[in-house]
Amino acid sequence: MIHRRPSCHRFTAFFATLWAGLCWAIAADGTAKPGVELVKAGSVIQVHIDGQRFTDYHYEDVSRPFLYPILGPGGVHLTRRWPQEEVPNEERDHPHHHALWWSHGLANDIDFWSEGAKAGRTVHQKFLEVESGKKVGRLRSRNEWRSKEGQVIATDERTLKFHRSPAEARLMDFEITIHASNGDLVLGDTKEGTLAIRIAESMRLKQPKNQPGAGHIVMSTGDKDGDTWGKRAAWCDYYGPSEGRMVGITIMDHPTNPRHPTWWHVRDYGLFAANPFGVHDFEKKPKGTGDLKVAAGSKVTFRYRFLFHDGDTTAARVAERFTEYAKDRSVTER
Repeated sequence: MIHRRPSCHRFTAFFATLWAGLCWAIAADGTAKPGVELVKAGSVIQVHIDGQRFTDYHYEDVSRPFLYPILGPGGVHLTRRWPQEEVPNEERDHPHHHALWWSHGLANDIDFWSEGAKAGRTVHQKFLEVESGKKVGRLRSRNEWRSKEGQVIATDERTLKFHRSPAEARLMDFEITIHASNGDLVLGDTKEGTLAIRIAESMRLKQPKNQPGAGHIVMSTGDKDGDTWGKRAAWCDYYGPSEGRMVGITIMDHPTNPRHPTWWHVRDYGLFAANPFGVHDFEKKPKGTGDLKVAAGSKVTFRYRFLFHDGDTTAARVAERFTEYAKDRSVTER
């Protein structure tokens, strides 16, 4: 596979942006200023909020860009650590579940979800923006969707906004605009997708060998736990214990998204995904019912907010926070 190198002026602009963010983030006495800091460190972009590590954006030599780790309240891990790290007492299923990511299992009949022999890859092309800030840090990138043979079938631009917020309620916005840049694009009807996170093992609804877990799933509709898979809802919350602390993860589906409220591919073993395409699997309708066709030269945008919180759904005021998100005009503005 051929990897194109960015030109010198792109390198210069990129590192100038990083240097400006770094200069802003470090005070004269060497301590971290309050705010959100994004810094390149090796093959990742590190994100710190008020001097505390929050996550890393992985984009080099991977099957698709992803965020790992996700460190929530108290610095506890909110995602499964394998396959990024080898730690005791973690399941080794689904090696393509890389912490927090976006991919889909059927795009022009190509599997971008798994890492099987015939699977496609989402390949980072360049950063359009890497910006630290007092209130918000922003990372914007361009990516190509390539088949196993290297054919580009589509491109995307994704924007991640990291908000400065109390440690007990971290906020991150995820926006992706998919371009049918290389002909018609069909995002196919399959449950294997799409915006996903693999939660920490201790937070699961069920533990290995079908043993009950300490985690719980709650939807905006009132559906809970085992009644949530394949249901539609404006938001979904998955909470449970991690490293001795009760914590949770909420994904909110923005009201402007196509097919809002989305369906949820949320599993008792810890997979947690918003999937607006898998109607056949979720509702037992004819195959292809959930296909979303994007005509050549057109695009489609999806927006989501993550809330990484202390406590359960009620303590985190999830319903109230969704209302705030839905009314926040800055979400849909550039």
